[in-house]
Amino acid sequence: MEPLKSNLPPIVVVTEGGPHIWAIVNAIADRLGPVSVILESPESKKQLLLGRARRLGWLPAIGQLGTMVLTRLGKRFFAGHATRIITEQKLQTEPKPGQAIIHVPSANAPECLQAIREIQPGVVLLAGCRLLSSQTLAKMRCPVLNYHAGIAPKYRGMNGGYWALASGDAQNFGATVHLVDAGVDTGGVLRQVRGKPGPGDTISSYALRQAAFSRDICVEAVRDALAGKLTISDPGLPSKQWYHPTIWFYLWTGVKTGVW
Repeated sequence: MEPLKSNLPPIVVVTEGGPHIWAIVNAIADRLGPVSVILESPESKKQLLLGRARRLGWLPAIGQLGTMVLTRLGKRFFAGHATRIITEQKLQTEPKPGQAIIHVPSANAPECLQAIREIQPGVVLLAGCRLLSSQTLAKMRCPVLNYHAGIAPKYRGMNGGYWALASGDAQNFGATVHLVDAGVDTGGVLRQVRGKPGPGDTISSYALRQAAFSRDICVEAVRDALAGKLTISDPGLPSKQWYHPTIWFYLWTGVKTGVW
């Protein structure tokens, strides 16, 4: 498909970054034209832990932090596996030369809104960033979409691909692009795609695998938004929000089912 770079309104992606997100950003840029990336600073593990503890209690929060640390270590240990996915799927997982990147402390910071006002995009795509506050969302003057690495609304929140597999629901290993509302991945579903994990995939590589087969739906949803042709569909699924698995659940499930 030839890039459509003539007179489309600007495109903005708000993200914390990561190889799987850059694969999506670059796919959009290749097919629809330049993308301005607003890159927010990662949330500190301390703040994340405190927030989870307030919502879920200290024991689950500490257990989830353990899995997050293990996942980070896994990305280093299995870097060769990630490289194979990137090569096999022809993913572009780094910013291209000349990529417009605007650094902000948070997607909810005034600097983020100011950048969006200056760019005047036709669409904003959130991909791996903080949940937008209702106040921030209300000030967006264009469609705001979210790329979610899971099948919504059944696997809202974190690690949607992992939870589908761990729940014995491999047919819902996939990704969603949806409209953004005040909830966590609760907005109207625009596009969904399902795929399969590959040999050797784990919780450290599912996001990269999902990005590989989700590039098309991200391009399609952004293109629809720019054309004013967004259509919501009802997947007819139950709704549940998920978090990181606790370290003890992750290890037990891995031993019992082979889902890592």
